[in-house]
Formats: sequence, structure tokens, C-alpha cells
Amino acid sequence: MRWSVSRTAIARPVATIMITLMVVVLGVSAILDIPRDLMPDIELPVAIAITNYPNASPEEVEAMVTAPVEQSLASVENLSEMMSYSMEGMSIVVVVFQLDSDMNFATLNMREKIALVSGYLPSGASDPMVMKMDMNMMPVMQVYISADIPLKELTSRIDNQVVPYFERSAGVASVSVFGGETEEIAIEFNQETLLGYGLDLSLIGRMLAAENINLPSGDVARGSTKMIVRTLGELRSIAELEQIPLIVSDRSILRLGDVASVTRSFKERDSITRIDGRTAIGVMISKQSDANTVSVSRALNRELSKLRAAYPELNVSVGYDQAEFINRSISSVAQAALTGSLLAILVVFLFLRNIRSTLVIAISIPVSLLATFASMQLRGITLNLVTLSALTLAVGMLVDNSIVVLENIFRLRVEARSADEAADEGTSEIFVAILGSTLTTVMVFLPIALTRGMASMMFAEFCFTMIIALLASLVVALTVVPMLCSKLLRGTISTTYMRLGQRRYVYRFVPKFSSYLEQMTDGYEFLIRKALGQRKKVLLFSVGIFVISILLLVFVGWELLPQTDEGIVDIDIDIPYGTALSEKDVLIRKIEDYVLSLPEVGHVSMSTAGQSMMSMTQNATVTVSLKEQSERRRSSQAVVDDIRGFVSDIAGAKIAVAAQSSITSMFGANDISLMVLGKDHETLETIGNQLLDRIRQLPEIEHAELDVKEGNPEIRVRINRNAAAHYGITAYQLADSLSQALSGTRATNITIDGKDIEVNLILSDRYSESVENMKQIVVTGSFGIPVPIGQIAAFEYDNAPSVINRHNQQNYITINADVSGRDLEGASQALKRAVSAYAFPDGYHYEMSGLAQEMLSAFSSLAKALVVSIALVFLLLAAQFESPLMALIVMAAVPFAMSGAFLAMFVTGTALSMTSFLGLIMLVGIVVNNSILLVEFIKQNEKMLGKTEALVLAGKLRMRPILMTTATTCFGMIPLSLGIGEGGEMLAPMGISIIGGLAASTAITLVLIPSIYSIIDERKMMREEKRAERRLKIQALEQIWAEEDADEKPEQ
Repeated sequence: MRWSVSRTAIARPVATIMITLMVVVLGVSAILDIPRDLMPDIELPVAIAITNYPNASPEEVEAMVTAPVEQSLASVENLSEMMSYSMEGMSIVVVVFQLDSDMNFATLNMREKIALVSGYLPSGASDPMVMKMDMNMMPVMQVYISADIPLKELTSRIDNQVVPYFERSAGVASVSVFGGETEEIAIEFNQETLLGYGLDLSLIGRMLAAENINLPSGDVARGSTKMIVRTLGELRSIAELEQIPLIVSDRSILRLGDVASVTRSFKERDSITRIDGRTAIGVMISKQSDANTVSVSRALNRELSKLRAAYPELNVSVGYDQAEFINRSISSVAQAALTGSLLAILVVFLFLRNIRSTLVIAISIPVSLLATFASMQLRGITLNLVTLSALTLAVGMLVDNSIVVLENIFRLRVEARSADEAADEGTSEIFVAILGSTLTTVMVFLPIALTRGMASMMFAEFCFTMIIALLASLVVALTVVPMLCSKLLRGTISTTYMRLGQRRYVYRFVPKFSSYLEQMTDGYEFLIRKALGQRKKVLLFSVGIFVISILLLVFVGWELLPQTDEGIVDIDIDIPYGTALSEKDVLIRKIEDYVLSLPEVGHVSMSTAGQSMMSMTQNATVTVSLKEQSERRRSSQAVVDDIRGFVSDIAGAKIAVAAQSSITSMFGANDISLMVLGKDHETLETIGNQLLDRIRQLPEIEHAELDVKEGNPEIRVRINRNAAAHYGITAYQLADSLSQALSGTRATNITIDGKDIEVNLILSDRYSESVENMKQIVVTGSFGIPVPIGQIAAFEYDNAPSVINRHNQQNYITINADVSGRDLEGASQALKRAVSAYAFPDGYHYEMSGLAQEMLSAFSSLAKALVVSIALVFLLLAAQFESPLMALIVMAAVPFAMSGAFLAMFVTGTALSMTSFLGLIMLVGIVVNNSILLVEFIKQNEKMLGKTEALVLAGKLRMRPILMTTATTCFGMIPLSLGIGEGGEMLAPMGISIIGGLAASTAITLVLIPSIYSIIDERKMMREEKRAERRLKIQALEQIWAEEDADEKPEQ
């Protein structure tokens, strides 16, 4: 007797139970400890170089900073494309690398290249800062604090009392405060007074920096010991600052307080922050790159509870918490998994009509899941929306192996075999079939998990989770299930009642279902016999169905990923440069008041901010946090449409409204982005406006806009070099004096009461009140003669671009478009046709980007994965059956699985997306399992029963396990396919495609596979007969030749 794992599990039940309990303990421990996040840890192949150049215009930033940095980075290894954004005082260069790049090496390479040109950048520019683009750059939480106290006092309290609470929280990387008032020490001078003493701001700034310093000076011997010597000059108060000596032109000494007014005050407020209409100060918290979002949020919420208890007078509101959506999404998917498990168990009970058999399946599901959790933790896989969805999909598939084993054991048990004998033989009979079916399913995930590309980045953990779950279910089916059957299926096996003690409970509904199943089996026998008599018609009918289903792809839309409803709506308000803060506030309050009136709204936070790395514009942002989906009637997109309708009538600002999506934001914010590239910015804008008119006329486009910011009004001071040369004044001295007079200059920092405060030198405000006053600002050249700027420079008025965009070192503008409906590919093609018909001037062209291009790239990768999956499954089946022909028969189910998937997507209005495409790939491995069961049985019984009877009996005996596995898989996926709850929308298309494909292929497979088997087997027999005839003819010829040879020998 050969050894088998199932026989060992049956013979040693205690050992099997103990090992199972070990797995359960490890699995429960893993569930409690496994990190939770929204998505897998995805390393984007993107890095950025940021350089600050204070007070420089976008054109100056482009020429003096961006261009040199771009040129240095053009030779980095594995470069895919480069984008740059030059704006007032800042340069951002974004480098996109090839997907397989090592980002640590890539950023190191960038730093080395930039170091070669750093010495050639302007003296006022900072050293370029290089960093990887990380999803963790986005804040994990935003907190808003208000109180019935002056804003200055609230700012101080937040800095001193609130921020430390968050900084000490585990996993926090940075805490930044916005919307408050910044304290400074302002030293204000009168220009005439300074001129009288021969002083200027640059000289005073250098004096202050030299005085406010502590330095180590070495050490000195004192007896047998050495003592450290430190020179202390650090300023500690305003009084000390006022007493700083200044050496004037006649070498006399003045005190700083004699020539300037020194005050500790707050900078002029340039931003406003509110929460739900109340003035507040915002606190933005970012986590460390390796920290878990949910864990960090949990720790922060504990600190918030302590903060509220310690300072009850502060109103603390959480405007945004990324972990809330993560927790709700995980909870929704977990509920779907639980519901799917219960439905799968119910299906098993209806088919087997035996409570003890159903109990075996009810035990196998959690054991397989817990084994999967334990393996996930060992491999470092987090519990996120993708992996949990894999487990939800796996719930229905986990029981497939167990059902096949159980059903075979149960059949033998009903035939009066003993429990141990039935468990042993039942498992052994179908060992090869379930091993092959599991490996074929596992095989389809390998191309995605092991290749590189955006699809692999998104779904690698999904694939590994599915592989782990399927292998765990195989082990459980071969060990735990037969062991349980040998114990639980002892005694009388009844399919009509349940016995508890000495009482029995008759099933009322189950007998009716049993009769339906028997009628279905009899009907199937009639159908299969008829089909075997008309095999060619069956084949032609099946091919016709497949061809028609392919045509459905024309009507099924294409999209990258389904839009998720995260309950966050972003309103970006682009307000013309120079608009007074009070005027901005009036416009923003109008929007705030309307949004707060919407019933779906939970919180509304608002912040007007200056230019930043993220916004790249002077704007205001309103973030709308909606109530949970169960508490509102409209989706995020419906709320977006409502707000868009309201703001469309508001003049004086450019307003963009969009639903936030953490998932799709990785690929870009807009459905379609059209870049128009060329040299001249004005020409680009003209072309862009003409193309925008064409695009807006397309019915496929819902919304389109030209991403060109309104130019900022500016005064250009152009030096008269001849006039300036008489006073020894250079262009740099002119610009430096003007900058100091209008913007002030930061001289140093001093620490007062433990707080670090900026010390700024400024001239009287009157010089910035008008252009005429500005002309009176005095510059002192190398000859020591002061001269007003108006005498050596001309003043011109113009508009400057707020942002200069470049792609691969070429200027461009962007037209962003959102698609009406869900057919992203169709809309992209329509837009491309409209743009291609435009006559571009020489030197100007366009490029497509956005979600549409990402979709084509992802679909290309997935299509390759599909082809490879089909090839791998075929090779595995050929090896299993020792016949390529048998492999082809088994794989005949695959095309009709695609037919069912396309039909399901068409009926439900589901677009073909990355997730539904992944469902198609999964179908390749799933649907062949039913064919394997049929073909394996036919091969085993063909010689004994004859071909036709073996085909009919295979269908009759394997119909129940096939229907059971199909039903459990489909019912297990129904909750997920409905897309109910937060995050459910993303993976619903996958469930729909799998359910449709599996249902259709099962219905067709039960008739088609026997028909194809019969045709191929008949052709095979005919070929064998012809080969046999040829062999006989050859043998006859050889015999004749032998006789002829024998007759010739005597003659010789």
C-alpha cells in the first residue's frame, strides 16, 4: 500500500488536530498583529529635485535654476521622462524612471549629477533637494483647532502645547502648522537715518549675524585637567538686541536701538484657515515612510484624547484621517468575505443535504484562511484593500478542493463504505485532479506576480495572497477534510433529516431542492446524449456564442480603475495674483456656505495658502469630508456635480472640483491629459485655446479645461547701465537693494523663552505703497555715493507667467479632460481624432498622457500576462494528461469563460478595467478545473464503460461537484461583486467578470467538453486506424521484399 498524506492524517487524527490548532493560533496571532493599510506598499519610479530661489520670477527660475538642473539630469541612467515646473521662488524637476529602476540608486545618481552644476546656480538659490516621490508624502491626518482666544495666543499655544503631543506619537515623521500667525522680531529703519550714518541693511545684517553667535574656542590647561573654552555671544532678549553697537561712517559707535525700532510682533497674515466656518489653525501630520497608516492614526487619536482632556477650552476637530477610509474599507470587504463564506456553506448544505458534511466545509474555510494569514505575516504582506479582496475572492475558491474531496467521500459513504475507507479512497481517487486544478489556478497568478509593470505593482500582493490561500486550501483538503470525514461521517448518513441525541429534525426545503437536482441530472443526461448525436452543431453553436460575445467589447467601456467613493471632495480655487486677502475670503465663504448646506457633508475645512510644492499656484483649497456612505443618499461624484453646478456661476476665480481617490491618484488626476509642446508660450496658449474649443464639442467629454494659470502682474526694473556706472552700481547691487527694501532681509534668529524667533530687517512700509515711492529707494555703489533707483533704472509693466512647465526640456501646456461615462478608451480615441485634424505650426506637436495612457500601458502588460497564463496552463495540463490533445480539450472552456465575463460586464454596465482584466486572467485557471474533473473521470472509465457511456456518466457523476464548486465560488463572490461599502467599487468588476465567466463556462462545459472529447477521440481513432493500415501495408511490403530477397539468393 502506497503512502499518502491523507491516509496519514486519517490514521493520526490527534496529530492532525494539534497541527491544525497550531495553524489556528498562528493565524489568530497574525490577524491581531498584521499591519493594515489602504493599498500595498508601492514604490513609484519617480523622484523630484526642489530648489528654492526666493523672490525670483518664474522666468528667472527657469533660466537660472531649472534649465541647468534639467541639463545635468538628462544623462541619469534609466530615465524615462522629465517634467519641470518653474514658479515664483521655486523650481521643481520631476524625473520619471523606468519601472524596474532601483530608486535608491536613482536618487543617488541624481544627487551626483546635480552636484556638478550646483556651483553655477545663483548665490541666492538653495542647494537642490532630491527625494523619492512617496505616497507617504501625503498627510496621514489633518487636525483643526479653534478657541475663543486671539489667534496670536492660539498660535503660541499650538506651537508650545499641542504640537509636542503629536511629535511624540509613534510613527510620526513631521508636524506642520498652517493658518496661524508667525512671530518675528522686526527691526524697522528709516532710509534717511541710515544714509545719514552711512549704513545700509546688508551691512547691519552682517553685523547682527556676527554678534549673535556661540563658538567653541579650544581648551586650556588648569592644573592637571583641561577645560573647554567657549566664546558666548548669542543674544537672549530684545534689550540685548537693541544694545548691539554699530560702527558708523565717522567711526563713532551707535546702538541699534538709536537708529531703528525693535519690536516683537507677528508677521502680516497672508492666509486663512477654517473648519466648518470657524476660524481655526490647521495641523498637518505626516507619517514615517515605513510606518503603518492605521497604527499611526490609532496612536494620534490616543494623543488627541489626552489633548482634549488636558485643554478642554480648545475645540479640536479631525478634518481628515486617512485611516478612517482604510478601516471602513477593510470592514466592508471583511463583511463581504464573511457573507460569502456563509453563502458558500449554505450551498454545500443544499447540495449534500447533510449537516455533518456541511460542518466539515464550515471548518475548512476558517482553517484555510487562518493558514493564509499566518503565511502573509511571514512574507511581510500587509492587510489592505487589495489583499483582503483577494481573500474575499478566495473564500469561494478555498472550498473547491474541500468540496470535491468531500463530495467523493460522501458518495462512497452513501454506497455503504466505512467512514475510514471512504475518506481514504475518496481522497486518493481525486488527488491528481485537485492537485492539477489547484496548480492550474496558481499558475495564472505567476505572470502578474513575477513580472514588472504598473499592474504588477498594484496586484503582486493580490496574486501572492491568492497563491498562498489556494495552496493552503489544497493542504487542508488533503489532510483536515479526510480526517474530519473519517470521524464525523460515522454511523447512518441521512440526506433527509438531522439527528440530535435521540431526536430527529426533518429537512423541509432540502428534499424539494434534492428533487430539483435529480430532475436537472436527468435532463442533463438527455441533453448530453442528444448533443453527442449532433456534435458539429454543438460546436458551431458554441463558436457562434463566442464570436457574438467578442463583439460586446465594442459596447463595454474601458477604464483604468473604477472610481472609489472615499467620501472626500476637493475644491481648488485659483484666485488672480495680487487679490486682497479680504476679497478672497468673501468669495471662498460663498462656496463654504453652500457646501455646508448640503445634507451629505460632515466637515468642511478651508485654507488659503501661498505657493507650494503641491499646488504650484497661489490658491485656496476647500476639503469637504462627506458622511459615511450608509448615512448619505448621494455618492461623492454626485456631490461633485452639484458643487460644480454652483461654482460655474462664480466669477473672479478658476474653480476645480473633484472627488478624491487615493488609488487612482497614483496614475494622475485627469482621465485624459493632452500636452501641447513647443517653444513660444503665447503660441502654445493660442493653440491650446483652439484645441479646447474642439474638445469641448465632443459628446464623449464631460469637462475640459486649459491648465494655464493667469499671468501675474509685475513691474520690471531695467537698469540703465551707463547711468549706474557713474556711481559704481551693478545690476546685482540694484536688485539686492530693491529686494531688501521691499521684502526685508532675514538677519539672524534669536531664542527667547525657549522659542526660536526670526529677526528681520525692514525699511518703512511707505516704499512699497506706490511705484513713485519705490523709485526713491536709495542704492549705494562702490564709490559710496547714494542714488535713488529712479535715476538709474526704467520701470516697465507686464504680466509674467505664474508657472512655466517643461517636458523633456521643452515648454508645454496641458488640456485636461474628464470623460462622460466610463468608456475611457473610446473617449481617448475620439479626442485623438479631433486633435489630429488640427494643423499644428512647425515646431509644435502634442502628446497624450493621463489615465487613458496609463490604461493602455497596464492593459498591454495584462494582455501579455493573459497569454503567458494560457500557455503555462496548457503546458501544465499537457504534462498532467501526457497529451497535448487532452490539454486542448480541457482548455476549450476558456474562450466561453471570456464570453460569460463580457456578457456579465455588458449587462451590469461594468467597464473593462485593470480589476476586471485580472478577473479574466483568473478565469483561465478557474474554469479548467471543471473540465479536469470531467476528462479525468472519462479517462478512468472509458475502457470499462465505452466512450459514449463514459462521457454521459462523467457528466452525471461529476455534475454535482461541478455545480457545487461553481455555486460556492459564485456565491462567495456575490457580496464583493455588489461593490457595497467603502472601497468595494474597485474590486466589484473582478467579481462580476469571474461570476459571469464561471457560470457561462460551466453551463457550456458540461455539454461542449464531452462533444469535443468525442470528436477528437473519434478523429484520433481514425488516425490510429489509418496508421495501423499503413503499418500493415508496410509489413506486407516488407514481407514481399523479404521473400523476393530470399528468392534471389539461390540464383546468386
